[in-house]
Amino acid sequence: MDATITNAFQLYSDVIPLDFKQIYNGTADIMILFKFLNLPLQAHKYLSRTYSTRPSLNEVVIVSAVRTPMGSFKGSFSTVPATKLGSIAIKGAVEKAGIPVEEVKEVYMGNVLQAGEGQAPTRQALLGAGLPLSTPATTINKVCASGMKSIMMAAQSLMCGHQGSCAENTAKNSGISREEQDAFAINSYSRSKAAWESGILAKEVVPVSIPQKGKPDIIVKEDEEYKKVDFSKVPKLRAVFQKENGTVTAANASTLNDGAAALVLMTADAAKRLNVTPLAKIVAFADAAVAPIDFPIAPAFAVPKVLKAAGVKKEDIAMWEINEAFSVVVLANIKMLDIDPDKVNINGGAVSLGHPIGMSGARIVGHMVHNLKSGQYGLAGICNGGGGASSILIQKY
Repeated sequence: MDATITNAFQLYSDVIPLDFKQIYNGTADIMILFKFLNLPLQAHKYLSRTYSTRPSLNEVVIVSAVRTPMGSFKGSFSTVPATKLGSIAIKGAVEKAGIPVEEVKEVYMGNVLQAGEGQAPTRQALLGAGLPLSTPATTINKVCASGMKSIMMAAQSLMCGHQGSCAENTAKNSGISREEQDAFAINSYSRSKAAWESGILAKEVVPVSIPQKGKPDIIVKEDEEYKKVDFSKVPKLRAVFQKENGTVTAANASTLNDGAAALVLMTADAAKRLNVTPLAKIVAFADAAVAPIDFPIAPAFAVPKVLKAAGVKKEDIAMWEINEAFSVVVLANIKMLDIDPDKVNINGGAVSLGHPIGMSGARIVGHMVHNLKSGQYGLAGICNGGGGASSILIQKY
């Protein structure tokens, strides 16, 4: 094995014991990080990267998952830096996990529109959360999939011991009408409203306090976007990206929002040592890439790789979360994957709640963590600009 890789594993073995004889069928090379699977012949132009939990690797569990409320465009959070929102989510996640801050070995955070945030956004966020100065930080920018990619990178480390015109194109190619997209959007808003009214979403949210000059702090405890819809206007809105015969509108697409989400991951052994009860375990995950114009359907190429790696059938999935960058994204992926729409985004999604692009991938995983029942599988998928997608499978403890 290359000396550089050997040294890297030696450093990590000081923190998490590694038995190289048990890793990846007796070898210890770069392949412990990724498993490449052959794609179907008809999809030869698509690339994917897959990883699955194996008995020889550390089991990785989720012991905490929280998020901030999501503010509307120019809403309550418009003056709050992303690093501040991140610090609130991180602090809340660690507190809910009930572990000492010294036990956090590294922080991965998705942050996409970084202009004006200053250097090392994740470093700023973890320090703002009160984590030790010695805590390493990694910032991930994979557009919409940033939050989910953060989870995947953290899981890999623990296991190993260390946009609009494209949506129109997808709607046309998939035969999805304006009416179908509008109906999906209305359903998303209705589901989100019902989820808030029933208290389903409140359990995953940590409040945000916004200081005011000479006035009491403003406390934001719930999402803002889902309250702003006027259903009577939905069918009357003009198409945004394609003026003639366009189907994508401001109502059936996600909005501009602010927010943050954080999860705490550790090995199952660490959870026992710290007397922490796991909420869910990470079973498998994968990346996929398609032509940039086809990015809305990219999850349909990542999801099968996750299922294959885990040895799980789509019928075994109790809950699906497909990020609602646009209504057509979910509709197209439901059609391509041939999955039950009644199991997809059951409490609404980005169209109605909001789509802070660095947060959404982590939010939908955290949402599954809180809403699956013991033993059930949940699978999340998210597309990202440029033609990529990430997907992750978890199982509730």
